[in-house]
Amino acid sequence: MVVAGMFYVLECVTQKHDPTLVALALIIWMIGGTSLFLLMRRAQESNRRRQRQWIAIAAVSAGVAVWGTHFVAMLSYDGGVPFTFEIPLTVVSVLVAIVLFWVALQAYFKLNTPYNPLISGTLLAFAIAGMHFTGMAAIDAAAVVNYDLSMIVWGQIVASLAAVAAFYVFDKMPGRRGIMVAMALSLIAVGAMHFTAMSATQLIPDPTRAAVNDSDSRQLMIAMTVSASIMLALIALGTSFVDRYLNDLRGLVDASLDAIAILRDGTVIDANDRFLTLVGARRDMVIGSEIAKIVVAQDGMPLAALSKTATEGQLTQSNGEMRPVEIAAHVIEYRGRDCQVISIRDLTRIKESQRRITHLAKHDSLTNLPNRATAMQAMSQAMEMAALNGEQIAVLALDLDRFKAVNDIFGHQEGDRVLCQVADYLRTAVRSTDLVARLGGDEFVIIQTGASQPQGAKALADRIIAIFARDQAEAKKLRTVGTSIGIAVFPNDAADPSSLHHAADLALYRAKAAGRGTVCAYDVAMDNEQQQRRELEHDMTQAIARGEFWLAYQPLVNSQSRAVTGYEALLRWDHPRLGAVPPDRFIPLAEETGAIISIGEWVLQEACRQAATWPDDLRIAVNVSAVQFWVPNLVDTVRNALSISGLDPHRLELEITESVVMRDNDSVVATLDELRELGVSIVMDDFGTGFSSLSNLKSYAFDKIKIDRSFIATIDRDTSSRAIMRAIVGLGHSMNLPVVAEGVETEEQLHLVALEGCVQVQGYLFGRPSVAPAFETRQVSAIVGA
Repeated sequence: MVVAGMFYVLECVTQKHDPTLVALALIIWMIGGTSLFLLMRRAQESNRRRQRQWIAIAAVSAGVAVWGTHFVAMLSYDGGVPFTFEIPLTVVSVLVAIVLFWVALQAYFKLNTPYNPLISGTLLAFAIAGMHFTGMAAIDAAAVVNYDLSMIVWGQIVASLAAVAAFYVFDKMPGRRGIMVAMALSLIAVGAMHFTAMSATQLIPDPTRAAVNDSDSRQLMIAMTVSASIMLALIALGTSFVDRYLNDLRGLVDASLDAIAILRDGTVIDANDRFLTLVGARRDMVIGSEIAKIVVAQDGMPLAALSKTATEGQLTQSNGEMRPVEIAAHVIEYRGRDCQVISIRDLTRIKESQRRITHLAKHDSLTNLPNRATAMQAMSQAMEMAALNGEQIAVLALDLDRFKAVNDIFGHQEGDRVLCQVADYLRTAVRSTDLVARLGGDEFVIIQTGASQPQGAKALADRIIAIFARDQAEAKKLRTVGTSIGIAVFPNDAADPSSLHHAADLALYRAKAAGRGTVCAYDVAMDNEQQQRRELEHDMTQAIARGEFWLAYQPLVNSQSRAVTGYEALLRWDHPRLGAVPPDRFIPLAEETGAIISIGEWVLQEACRQAATWPDDLRIAVNVSAVQFWVPNLVDTVRNALSISGLDPHRLELEITESVVMRDNDSVVATLDELRELGVSIVMDDFGTGFSSLSNLKSYAFDKIKIDRSFIATIDRDTSSRAIMRAIVGLGHSMNLPVVAEGVETEEQLHLVALEGCVQVQGYLFGRPSVAPAFETRQVSAIVGA
């Protein structure tokens, strides 16, 4: 039966097919099969990302080729009945081919099993069959299509065996020969499947179906197959271009004056002519050699660990002569995989000058430790190596506690001796791979490499602290000098030397703030706090000009009638990026930087201007910072604000805290007296939270006192708070001072403060700080923090 079937297939090929078109069909697959296995070879050499690209290109190339082979062969077939093809199914057939070829190739590359050729070859044969019968389903003829299933099964078996053999040969036979043999076997698979299936196909005329004119259809199919062939040629051309591009890199590399070698896993896979000349060997002798037998870094570092920073080494020529060279390395993608490229420069003629450049690093003349420049360079190199090797490095910033006292008491000579002793102790504490440097004064830095971080840095810091603690017990050693240490780790804390050193410094400042002889590791919050502080300081200087500050007003209410008697101006800041910045965040910063002087002046002018538009019975209260009392023109500032606005001075209340009167008694008394002469009222704010409230009330003539909100918040449930409030109110009454209760939020609190004799109240019960009454528009201004 098999022999009869073979003769039947042969008869079908020779008598029912156009030999010219059959030859054309086989040529198309020869091109497609060659492209398929050539692209598979490229995929084998590539990394995973590139491998996926090559698999996709191979699937498209082979799918289009087998489709073109099938339909050219179909055009050559004479079934005795005119037929044409339905375009949608014809298009689907090429997509089926591409997808099924992609599945077969994915199985070949992804399955890690010795049965890869069997699985992939079988899938490839079914891909050919799937495309064939999808294409056959596209036949439109006045006939019924019948198949001899037994012949189709035998054809599928032959195609599978040939495809499996193709993959097996591709696996076992390297080079071009393997590609050509695999292509030939795949040609057998494609031909066996197609011609056996065509021999098993019979078109039986059906008079119930309309006859078709196949002339136009054939012309269309010819155009489609020609297009497929062009597409296949373009894919092959693209592959050739990529291959040519990679090979043409050699010409560019050969033009370099440096010797260049490309390494994969420490083995030379390519080199330029300059490298061959320097080694003194032919290309076939160099390719495949271990680079460690040709070039050795002077410091013993493996070439795989080298960075782009140049290093010296020795090159062994083929005659055994050693040449000093300079080596640099970096990683590139070559032939689809990450490879190391080393650039080598002969230093025979310039060795002396290069040695001088290499030894330009300077040292501290007192301690003989590397100086700041050397430390930063070493830090940069260590970070580059750590990044290349996936390691961590730590930087420890140190300065001496009480060193200034040693200099002042014992003199600079003793201070120099202490610095030298400290340098010796640090050398003793570190390993040979670590670097200790003196940055200047009593500042030192240690760069620790090759240790697990942060455990290694903390252990080193504890060791140093222990050395200082042990020797501080001896009066004549170190003169009770200690040290504080800040730690930062690359790459966790910073990505460049400057930032890493800055992070270690921030940690050092935190350690010194925590106490002497302490260790602190950097965390991001330190840098964020400092960065936010700097940004806030900068933005604060321009907030007034930009209209970001605005004044909110909180009413002061009569405790009995609930009538509004005035408003307190509160500064607010609407930052364009941060939104509403809390007063307790930016006002202390303004006081520290001195910006509160100009801000306070603006608040006074704006509050007075607004209050001047209110009814005459409403007063305005403005907080005045202690810092504003440091400048001698506070009285002039208040006088100017009253003059510009036209506000009656008796309607202005200036609220101050006890921190103002604690600073300089005589100066504060004089300033307060001048303000009272203007007619301005002085209010003691937050009474009860200061240092000497009773003496302050006696020494300064206040017009009103305000009980701090912390007492009011708990008077309805805490007898102690209520007793304190009662005492303050009694004290105020005895001194003829009205008492204001801040922070009233409930009716019960209002009832209690009114019962105890507070004449005015203030709090959320009467509304949160907002736009003052009778304002037509709110000014984009600020709030003096409550």
